Amino acid sequence: AEAGQRDTEGRQYVFRRRARPAPDEVVAVVDHLRDRFGVEPVCRVLNLCPGTYYGRKRRPPSARAQRDAALLEQIKDVHQANYGVYGSRRVHQQLRREGVRVARCAVERLMREHGLEGVRRGAKRRTTTPDESMPRPPDLVNRRFTADRPDRLWLADITYVRTWEGWVYVAFVLDAFSRRIVGWQLASHLRTDLPLDALEMALWQRRREGRPQAGGLIHHSDNGCQYTSFRYVTRLADVGVMASVGSVADSYDNAMAEALNGTFKAELIHRRTWRSRDQVEYAIVEWIGWYNHRRLHSAIGDVPPAEYEANHYRSINATAPTGAR
Repeated sequence: AEAGQRDTEGRQYVFRRRARPAPDEVVAVVDHLRDRFGVEPVCRVLNLCPGTYYGRKRRPPSARAQRDAALLEQIKDVHQANYGVYGSRRVHQQLRREGVRVARCAVERLMREHGLEGVRRGAKRRTTTPDESMPRPPDLVNRRFTADRPDRLWLADITYVRTWEGWVYVAFVLDAFSRRIVGWQLASHLRTDLPLDALEMALWQRRREGRPQAGGLIHHSDNGCQYTSFRYVTRLADVGVMASVGSVADSYDNAMAEALNGTFKAELIHRRTWRSRDQVEYAIVEWIGWYNHRRLHSAIGDVPPAEYEANHYRSINATAPTGAR
């Protein structure tokens, strides 16, 4: 037969022409076909001596294969323990936090070979609409989503979940410094009560932690009518929080909150079918606990948000060294 063409006896090239396959790859092909065709016929087609195949099968696993097998179990444990959403970078970072010293390329190779991968964010459905009749607070952020301490800048937005019972909506309040979700609420409507309850949870959460909201906090949102309503703006003023609103129909003006919505949908919502509001609510409680206390966040040094906050307070409360002036 001509190079690269089908054999006249009915044979077909299994491996790429002029490419020498790895021994483990050849053994895997024989293992896959042996029950159907037998070892000797398959080896004859592959131009492989059956003794070579049996010798590879009797040979104990190499040191590298044993290391790969042990590492693969650790990778699977990390991947499964984190909602199956971690890609190779976060799996590698978590292994390092657990004291496992391994090259990232090894993690990438094993995850690729065994079909383990992270999730990707998708598109967003609009859940807030502007109310042109209401006065709009100024934009105090101007797309600078940074803060030098917790409770300096909170970002708020609403997203949606489709269930068999109909649409349900989720409001989040995110701390820009630590990326921690400090407040959230779920409802079957888009009235002002929904984000207002999320705000109340955020205020209560900080009081419960012994860190009541201090002066200088900015609350930033999009131009949705819920956030520009009289009730919402008045509540912000009552607790000394400065209201900030982005421009109309521009998601970049609330990009960090939009990113949280995308992460929430990709890591939790889009991966299954939801039957009821109660089912969604229970899942959100678990996911937020994991997100705040276990999920590694690349923007804050690959640590969980709660740990990042704790490290911040620990650093500012550290006792000055003896003799310091």
